[in-house]
Amino acid sequence: MTVSRGRTFVRALVAFTLVAAPVAAAVPADAAPSQSGGVVSFGCATSGKMPGKMHCLGKAIRSPKGSGPLLTSTPVGYGPAEIQAAYNLGGLHANGRTVAVVDALDAPTAEADLAKFRAARGLPACTTANGCFKKVNQNGAASPLPAGDYGWAEEISLDLDAVSATCPDCHILLVEADSPDTDPLMTAVDTAAATPGVVAISNSYGGTEDPTILAADAHLNHPGIAVTASSGDSGYGVSWPASSPYVTAVGGTTLKKSTSVPRGWTETTWNGSGSGCSTLEAKPAWQHDTGCAKRTVADVSAVADPATGLGVYDTYNSCGSSAFCDLLLALGLAQGADGWVQVGGTSLSSPVIASVYALAGNAVTSGSYPYAHTGSLNDVTSGNNGSCGGTYLCTAGAGYDGPTGLGTPNGTGGF
Repeated sequence: MTVSRGRTFVRALVAFTLVAAPVAAAVPADAAPSQSGGVVSFGCATSGKMPGKMHCLGKAIRSPKGSGPLLTSTPVGYGPAEIQAAYNLGGLHANGRTVAVVDALDAPTAEADLAKFRAARGLPACTTANGCFKKVNQNGAASPLPAGDYGWAEEISLDLDAVSATCPDCHILLVEADSPDTDPLMTAVDTAAATPGVVAISNSYGGTEDPTILAADAHLNHPGIAVTASSGDSGYGVSWPASSPYVTAVGGTTLKKSTSVPRGWTETTWNGSGSGCSTLEAKPAWQHDTGCAKRTVADVSAVADPATGLGVYDTYNSCGSSAFCDLLLALGLAQGADGWVQVGGTSLSSPVIASVYALAGNAVTSGSYPYAHTGSLNDVTSGNNGSCGGTYLCTAGAGYDGPTGLGTPNGTGGF
Protein backbone atom coordinates (compact mmCIF):
# COMPACT_ATOMS: atom_id res chain seq x y z
CA MET A 1 0.00 0.00 0.00
CA THR A 2 1.37 3.45 -0.86
CA VAL A 3 1.50 6.25 1.71
CA SER A 4 -1.28 8.15 -0.06
CA ARG A 5 -3.51 5.09 -0.10
CA GLY A 6 -2.72 4.51 3.58
CA ARG A 7 -3.80 8.03 4.41
CA THR A 8 -7.00 7.55 2.39
CA PHE A 9 -7.73 4.36 4.33
CA VAL A 10 -7.19 6.12 7.67
CA ARG A 11 -9.44 9.01 6.60
CA ALA A 12 -12.11 6.53 5.57
CA LEU A 13 -11.97 4.76 8.92
CA VAL A 14 -12.14 8.03 10.81
CA ALA A 15 -15.05 9.20 8.67
CA PHE A 16 -16.87 5.92 9.29
CA THR A 17 -16.22 6.29 13.01
CA LEU A 18 -17.53 9.85 13.15
CA VAL A 19 -20.48 9.52 10.78
CA ALA A 20 -21.70 5.95 10.88
CA ALA A 21 -21.34 4.89 14.51
CA PRO A 22 -19.16 6.94 16.86
CA VAL A 23 -17.46 4.89 19.52
CA ALA A 24 -17.60 7.79 21.94
CA ALA A 25 -21.32 8.33 21.60
CA ALA A 26 -22.90 10.28 24.41
CA VAL A 27 -24.66 8.19 27.03
CA PRO A 28 -26.85 9.86 29.66
CA ALA A 29 -25.14 10.02 33.06
CA ASP A 30 -28.06 8.26 34.72
CA ALA A 31 -28.44 5.59 32.05
CA ALA A 32 -28.99 2.03 33.19
CA PRO A 33 -25.94 -0.23 32.81
CA SER A 34 -25.61 -1.61 29.32
CA GLN A 35 -25.09 -5.20 28.25
CA SER A 36 -24.04 -4.40 24.67
CA GLY A 37 -21.48 -6.71 23.12
CA GLY A 38 -20.72 -9.04 26.05
CA VAL A 39 -17.58 -8.54 28.13
CA VAL A 40 -13.82 -8.38 27.63
CA SER A 41 -11.09 -9.00 30.19
CA PHE A 42 -8.59 -6.26 30.98
CA GLY A 43 -5.17 -6.64 29.40
CA CYS A 44 -3.69 -7.68 32.75
CA ALA A 45 -5.92 -10.77 32.88
CA THR A 46 -3.63 -12.91 30.70
CA SER A 47 -1.12 -13.95 33.37
CA GLY A 48 -1.82 -15.81 36.59
CA LYS A 49 -1.69 -19.33 35.16
CA MET A 50 1.88 -19.92 36.28
CA PRO A 51 3.06 -20.27 39.88
CA GLY A 52 3.79 -16.90 41.45
CA LYS A 53 2.11 -14.90 38.66
CA MET A 54 -1.00 -12.83 39.39
CA HIS A 55 -3.61 -11.48 36.99
CA CYS A 56 -6.15 -8.74 37.57
CA LEU A 57 -9.82 -9.66 37.88
CA GLY A 58 -11.59 -6.88 36.01
CA LYS A 59 -13.89 -7.12 33.01
CA ALA A 60 -15.40 -4.41 30.80
CA ILE A 61 -18.49 -4.26 28.60
CA ARG A 62 -17.26 -5.12 25.11
CA SER A 63 -17.84 -2.94 22.10
CA PRO A 64 -20.17 -4.42 19.48
CA LYS A 65 -17.54 -3.33 16.94
CA GLY A 66 -14.91 -5.82 18.07
CA SER A 67 -12.96 -7.32 20.95
CA GLY A 68 -12.16 -4.06 22.74
CA PRO A 69 -14.10 -2.12 25.41
CA LEU A 70 -17.21 -0.05 24.74
CA LEU A 71 -16.11 3.56 25.27
CA THR A 72 -18.39 6.52 25.94
CA SER A 73 -17.76 10.25 26.26
CA THR A 74 -20.05 10.66 29.29
CA PRO A 75 -20.58 8.57 32.44
CA VAL A 76 -22.20 5.17 32.02
CA GLY A 77 -23.15 2.40 34.42
CA TYR A 78 -23.68 2.79 38.13
CA GLY A 79 -22.04 5.58 40.09
CA PRO A 80 -21.68 6.66 43.74
CA ALA A 81 -25.41 7.28 44.20
CA GLU A 82 -26.30 3.73 43.19
CA ILE A 83 -23.54 1.99 45.13
CA GLN A 84 -24.32 3.90 48.31
CA ALA A 85 -28.08 3.40 47.96
CA ALA A 86 -27.81 -0.31 47.23
CA TYR A 87 -25.65 -0.95 50.29
CA ASN A 88 -27.24 1.54 52.70
CA LEU A 89 -24.11 3.69 52.96
CA GLY A 90 -25.54 7.15 52.36
CA GLY A 91 -24.43 9.87 54.76
CA LEU A 92 -21.60 7.81 56.28
CA HIS A 93 -18.07 9.18 56.63
CA ALA A 94 -14.58 7.72 56.91
CA ASN A 95 -13.21 10.64 58.96
CA GLY A 96 -9.83 10.65 57.27
CA ARG A 97 -9.30 6.89 57.12
CA THR A 98 -7.34 5.55 54.15
CA VAL A 99 -8.10 2.69 51.79
CA ALA A 100 -5.01 1.31 50.06
CA VAL A 101 -5.25 -0.41 46.70
CA VAL A 102 -2.41 -2.68 45.64
CA ASP A 103 -1.81 -3.23 41.94
CA ALA A 104 1.06 -4.07 39.62
CA LEU A 105 2.87 -1.68 37.29
CA ASP A 106 2.02 1.98 36.73
CA ALA A 107 -0.98 3.96 35.56
CA PRO A 108 0.62 7.28 34.52
CA THR A 109 -2.79 8.99 34.16
CA ALA A 110 -4.23 7.65 37.43
CA GLU A 111 -4.55 10.95 39.30
CA ALA A 112 -5.87 12.89 36.31
CA ASP A 113 -8.38 10.16 35.50
CA LEU A 114 -9.50 9.99 39.12
CA ALA A 115 -10.07 13.76 39.07
CA LYS A 116 -12.25 13.41 35.96
CA PHE A 117 -14.31 10.64 37.55
CA ARG A 118 -14.90 12.51 40.77
CA ALA A 119 -15.77 15.80 39.09
CA ALA A 120 -18.24 14.10 36.75
CA ARG A 121 -19.86 12.26 39.65
CA GLY A 122 -20.12 15.33 41.88
CA LEU A 123 -17.53 14.17 44.41
CA PRO A 124 -14.98 16.42 46.14
CA ALA A 125 -11.48 16.52 44.71
CA CYS A 126 -9.04 13.83 45.87
CA THR A 127 -5.54 14.89 44.89
CA THR A 128 -1.94 14.69 45.96
CA ALA A 129 -2.06 18.42 46.64
CA ASN A 130 -4.93 18.25 49.13
CA GLY A 131 -3.57 15.12 50.84
CA CYS A 132 -6.42 12.83 49.81
CA PHE A 133 -4.54 10.82 47.16
CA LYS A 134 -1.06 9.36 47.14
CA LYS A 135 0.72 7.09 44.66
CA VAL A 136 3.89 5.22 45.62
CA ASN A 137 6.00 2.33 44.43
CA GLN A 138 6.12 -1.00 46.27
CA ASN A 139 8.65 0.40 48.75
CA GLY A 140 6.56 3.45 49.59
CA ALA A 141 8.53 6.03 47.59
CA ALA A 142 7.08 8.46 45.07
CA SER A 143 9.74 7.42 42.56
CA PRO A 144 10.90 5.53 40.65
CA LEU A 145 7.54 4.12 39.65
CA PRO A 146 7.17 0.86 37.72
CA ALA A 147 6.77 0.77 33.98
CA GLY A 148 3.35 1.74 32.66
CA ASP A 149 0.92 -0.99 31.63
CA TYR A 150 -2.36 -0.43 29.79
CA GLY A 151 -4.20 -3.39 31.30
CA TRP A 152 -3.17 -2.72 34.88
CA ALA A 153 -4.02 0.95 34.35
CA GLU A 154 -7.63 -0.11 33.66
CA GLU A 155 -7.55 -2.11 36.88
CA ILE A 156 -6.14 0.86 38.79
CA SER A 157 -8.85 3.18 37.45
CA LEU A 158 -11.47 0.65 38.52
CA ASP A 159 -10.00 0.38 42.01
CA LEU A 160 -9.67 4.12 42.59
CA ASP A 161 -13.14 4.87 41.23
CA ALA A 162 -14.74 2.04 43.22
CA VAL A 163 -13.28 3.39 46.47
CA SER A 164 -14.46 6.89 45.53
CA ALA A 165 -17.97 5.69 44.72
CA THR A 166 -18.34 3.71 47.95
CA CYS A 167 -16.57 6.07 50.34
CA PRO A 168 -16.28 9.58 48.86
CA ASP A 169 -14.31 10.99 51.81
CA CYS A 170 -11.87 8.10 52.14
CA HIS A 171 -8.26 8.95 51.51
CA ILE A 172 -6.73 6.70 48.85
CA LEU A 173 -3.24 5.19 48.73
CA LEU A 174 -2.20 3.53 45.46
CA VAL A 175 0.76 1.17 45.88
CA GLU A 176 2.22 -0.09 42.59
CA ALA A 177 4.29 -3.28 42.59
CA ASP A 178 7.19 -3.65 40.16
CA SER A 179 5.57 -6.65 38.49
CA PRO A 180 2.52 -8.93 38.82
CA ASP A 181 4.52 -11.50 40.76
CA THR A 182 3.80 -12.65 44.29
CA ASP A 183 6.89 -11.20 45.97
CA PRO A 184 6.56 -7.61 44.63
CA LEU A 185 2.83 -7.58 45.31
CA MET A 186 3.31 -8.81 48.87
CA THR A 187 6.00 -6.15 49.39
CA ALA A 188 3.40 -3.61 48.26
CA VAL A 189 0.84 -5.02 50.73
CA ASP A 190 3.35 -4.67 53.57
CA THR A 191 4.07 -1.09 52.48
CA ALA A 192 0.36 -0.29 52.50
CA ALA A 193 -0.09 -1.80 55.95
CA ALA A 194 2.83 0.22 57.34
CA THR A 195 1.40 3.53 56.08
CA PRO A 196 -0.25 5.61 58.82
CA GLY A 197 -3.99 5.97 58.39
CA VAL A 198 -4.52 2.84 56.29
CA VAL A 199 -7.40 0.76 57.68
CA ALA A 200 -8.17 -1.41 54.65
CA ILE A 201 -6.19 -2.86 51.75
CA SER A 202 -7.83 -4.09 48.54
CA ASN A 203 -6.23 -6.72 46.28
CA SER A 204 -8.05 -7.15 42.96
CA TYR A 205 -5.89 -9.89 41.52
CA GLY A 206 -5.38 -13.62 41.83
CA GLY A 207 -3.36 -16.60 40.74
CA THR A 208 -3.21 -20.34 41.08
CA GLU A 209 -2.69 -21.97 44.45
CA ASP A 210 0.78 -23.50 44.79
CA PRO A 211 3.01 -24.37 47.77
CA THR A 212 4.64 -20.91 47.77
CA ILE A 213 1.44 -19.22 48.94
CA LEU A 214 1.71 -20.62 52.46
CA ALA A 215 4.88 -18.63 53.11
CA ALA A 216 3.46 -15.57 51.34
CA ASP A 217 0.41 -15.58 53.64
CA ALA A 218 2.44 -13.81 56.34
CA HIS A 219 2.37 -10.65 54.22
CA LEU A 220 -1.44 -10.61 54.38
CA ASN A 221 -1.56 -10.93 58.16
CA HIS A 222 -2.01 -7.39 59.47
CA PRO A 223 -4.22 -7.42 62.58
CA GLY A 224 -6.28 -4.25 62.85
CA ILE A 225 -6.30 -3.72 59.07
CA ALA A 226 -8.94 -5.26 56.82
CA VAL A 227 -7.34 -7.00 53.82
CA THR A 228 -9.76 -7.88 51.02
CA ALA A 229 -9.13 -10.04 47.95
CA SER A 230 -11.18 -10.74 44.84
CA SER A 231 -12.52 -14.30 44.68
CA GLY A 232 -12.06 -14.65 40.90
CA ASP A 233 -13.89 -13.96 37.66
CA SER A 234 -13.94 -17.35 35.94
CA GLY A 235 -16.73 -18.99 37.88
CA TYR A 236 -16.44 -21.96 40.22
CA GLY A 237 -12.83 -22.42 41.34
CA VAL A 238 -10.40 -20.95 43.85
CA SER A 239 -7.52 -18.52 43.47
CA TRP A 240 -5.04 -16.97 45.88
CA PRO A 241 -4.84 -14.55 47.78
CA ALA A 242 -8.61 -14.94 48.19
CA SER A 243 -7.99 -18.36 49.72
CA SER A 244 -5.67 -16.97 52.40
CA PRO A 245 -7.17 -17.20 55.90
CA TYR A 246 -5.89 -13.68 56.58
CA VAL A 247 -8.12 -11.93 54.04
CA THR A 248 -11.80 -11.27 53.48
CA ALA A 249 -12.50 -13.15 50.25
CA VAL A 250 -14.98 -11.13 48.21
CA GLY A 251 -17.36 -12.75 45.73
CA GLY A 252 -19.62 -11.07 43.23
CA THR A 253 -23.27 -10.39 42.50
CA THR A 254 -25.54 -9.03 39.81
CA LEU A 255 -27.14 -5.90 41.28
CA LYS A 256 -30.39 -4.52 39.85
CA LYS A 257 -32.86 -1.83 40.85
CA SER A 258 -36.29 -3.14 41.78
CA THR A 259 -39.53 -1.55 42.85
CA SER A 260 -40.95 -4.90 43.97
CA VAL A 261 -38.85 -5.27 47.14
CA PRO A 262 -38.54 -2.92 50.13
CA ARG A 263 -34.79 -2.62 49.71
CA GLY A 264 -35.22 -1.24 46.20
CA TRP A 265 -32.54 -3.56 44.84
CA THR A 266 -32.18 -7.26 44.10
CA GLU A 267 -29.00 -9.31 43.99
CA THR A 268 -28.23 -12.70 42.53
CA THR A 269 -24.99 -14.60 42.10
CA TRP A 270 -22.78 -13.30 39.30
CA ASN A 271 -21.86 -16.36 37.28
CA GLY A 272 -18.21 -15.28 37.09
CA SER A 273 -17.71 -15.12 40.84
CA GLY A 274 -15.00 -17.47 42.13
CA SER A 275 -15.74 -19.94 44.92
CA GLY A 276 -14.88 -23.34 46.29
CA CYS A 277 -12.45 -25.19 48.53
CA SER A 278 -8.79 -24.38 48.90
CA THR A 279 -6.47 -27.31 48.38
CA LEU A 280 -3.76 -25.88 50.63
CA GLU A 281 -5.02 -23.26 53.09
CA ALA A 282 -6.20 -24.44 56.51
CA LYS A 283 -9.78 -23.74 57.51
CA PRO A 284 -10.05 -20.65 59.73
CA ALA A 285 -11.57 -21.17 63.16
CA TRP A 286 -14.40 -18.78 62.28
CA GLN A 287 -15.60 -20.79 59.25
CA HIS A 288 -18.02 -23.60 60.10
CA ASP A 289 -19.37 -24.84 56.75
CA THR A 290 -19.03 -28.59 56.34
CA GLY A 291 -18.40 -29.00 52.61
CA CYS A 292 -14.73 -28.00 52.73
CA ALA A 293 -12.12 -29.46 55.04
CA LYS A 294 -9.91 -26.48 54.25
CA ARG A 295 -10.56 -22.76 53.62
CA THR A 296 -13.79 -21.95 51.77
CA VAL A 297 -14.14 -19.02 49.36
CA ALA A 298 -15.88 -16.52 49.55
CA ASP A 299 -16.70 -14.68 52.80
CA VAL A 300 -18.90 -11.80 51.59
CA SER A 301 -19.75 -10.23 48.24
CA ALA A 302 -20.76 -7.09 46.36
CA VAL A 303 -21.65 -6.06 42.83
CA ALA A 304 -19.34 -7.58 40.23
CA ASP A 305 -21.36 -8.29 37.10
CA PRO A 306 -20.10 -5.94 34.36
CA ALA A 307 -23.66 -5.78 33.00
CA THR A 308 -24.63 -4.01 36.23
CA GLY A 309 -21.20 -2.53 36.78
CA LEU A 310 -19.53 0.75 37.65
CA GLY A 311 -18.71 3.43 35.11
CA VAL A 312 -15.00 4.30 35.43
CA TYR A 313 -12.76 6.76 33.63
CA ASP A 314 -9.44 5.73 32.08
CA THR A 315 -7.37 7.35 29.34
CA TYR A 316 -4.08 5.44 29.35
CA ASN A 317 -3.76 3.71 25.99
CA SER A 318 -1.38 2.87 23.16
CA CYS A 319 -2.85 5.13 20.47
CA GLY A 320 -3.59 8.58 21.90
CA SER A 321 -6.86 10.48 21.97
CA SER A 322 -8.83 10.64 18.72
CA ALA A 323 -11.80 9.10 17.00
CA PHE A 324 -9.43 6.80 15.13
CA CYS A 325 -7.80 5.70 18.40
CA ASP A 326 -11.22 4.98 19.87
CA LEU A 327 -12.02 2.80 16.87
CA LEU A 328 -8.76 0.89 17.25
CA LEU A 329 -9.51 0.36 20.93
CA ALA A 330 -13.03 -0.85 20.16
CA LEU A 331 -11.72 -3.27 17.55
CA GLY A 332 -9.11 -4.59 19.95
CA LEU A 333 -6.27 -3.31 17.74
CA ALA A 334 -4.95 -0.96 20.44
CA GLN A 335 -4.58 -1.38 24.19
CA GLY A 336 -6.14 0.52 27.08
CA ALA A 337 -9.11 2.89 27.13
CA ASP A 338 -9.98 6.47 26.22
CA GLY A 339 -12.90 7.65 28.29
CA TRP A 340 -15.73 6.05 30.24
CA VAL A 341 -15.92 2.28 30.45
CA GLN A 342 -18.50 0.13 32.24
CA VAL A 343 -16.66 -2.47 34.29
CA GLY A 344 -17.11 -5.27 36.78
CA GLY A 345 -15.50 -8.49 37.95
CA THR A 346 -14.61 -9.21 41.54
CA SER A 347 -12.01 -6.51 40.91
CA LEU A 348 -14.97 -4.23 41.61
CA SER A 349 -16.39 -6.01 44.64
CA SER A 350 -13.06 -6.13 46.51
CA PRO A 351 -12.46 -2.34 46.72
CA VAL A 352 -16.17 -1.82 47.48
CA ILE A 353 -15.89 -4.07 50.54
CA ALA A 354 -12.54 -2.55 51.58
CA SER A 355 -14.24 0.85 51.52
CA VAL A 356 -17.13 -0.42 53.63
CA TYR A 357 -14.58 -1.59 56.19
CA ALA A 358 -13.10 1.92 56.16
CA LEU A 359 -16.52 3.46 56.71
CA ALA A 360 -17.14 1.07 59.63
CA GLY A 361 -13.86 2.01 61.30
CA ASN A 362 -13.48 -1.23 63.24
CA ALA A 363 -10.07 -2.74 63.93
CA VAL A 364 -10.61 -6.13 62.33
CA THR A 365 -8.63 -9.34 62.39
CA SER A 366 -8.69 -11.42 59.20
CA GLY A 367 -12.15 -12.03 57.71
CA SER A 368 -13.84 -13.17 60.89
CA TYR A 369 -15.87 -10.03 61.68
CA PRO A 370 -18.76 -10.57 59.22
CA TYR A 371 -19.31 -14.10 60.53
CA ALA A 372 -20.24 -12.65 63.92
CA HIS A 373 -22.52 -9.97 62.43
CA THR A 374 -24.57 -11.71 59.75
CA GLY A 375 -27.68 -9.73 60.70
CA SER A 376 -26.17 -6.67 59.04
CA LEU A 377 -25.79 -8.34 55.65
CA ASN A 378 -28.12 -8.83 52.69
CA ASP A 379 -28.39 -12.57 52.14
CA VAL A 380 -28.09 -13.51 48.44
CA THR A 381 -30.14 -16.65 47.83
CA SER A 382 -30.26 -17.33 44.08
CA GLY A 383 -27.95 -18.02 41.16
CA ASN A 384 -24.86 -20.13 40.63
CA ASN A 385 -21.36 -19.87 39.20
CA GLY A 386 -20.84 -23.33 37.78
CA SER A 387 -21.21 -27.03 38.45
CA CYS A 388 -20.44 -28.51 41.87
CA GLY A 389 -23.14 -31.12 42.23
CA GLY A 390 -25.69 -28.51 43.21
CA THR A 391 -24.06 -27.85 46.58
CA TYR A 392 -23.70 -24.51 48.35
CA LEU A 393 -20.13 -24.24 47.07
CA CYS A 394 -21.36 -22.97 43.69
CA THR A 395 -25.08 -22.37 44.28
CA ALA A 396 -26.50 -19.52 46.34
CA GLY A 397 -29.05 -20.24 49.02
CA ALA A 398 -30.22 -19.04 52.41
CA GLY A 399 -27.30 -18.42 54.74
CA TYR A 400 -23.70 -19.05 53.75
CA ASP A 401 -22.75 -20.10 50.22
CA GLY A 402 -19.55 -20.09 48.20
CA PRO A 403 -20.23 -17.56 45.43
CA THR A 404 -21.66 -14.80 47.66
CA GLY A 405 -20.43 -15.82 51.11
CA LEU A 406 -22.55 -14.44 53.93
CA GLY A 407 -24.05 -11.75 51.68
CA THR A 408 -23.58 -8.09 50.81
CA PRO A 409 -23.38 -4.95 52.97
CA ASN A 410 -26.49 -3.51 54.59
CA GLY A 411 -24.78 -0.50 56.12
CA THR A 412 -21.52 -1.05 57.97
CA GLY A 413 -22.71 -3.27 60.84
CA GLY A 414 -21.25 -6.41 59.26
CA PHE A 415 -17.80 -4.92 58.94
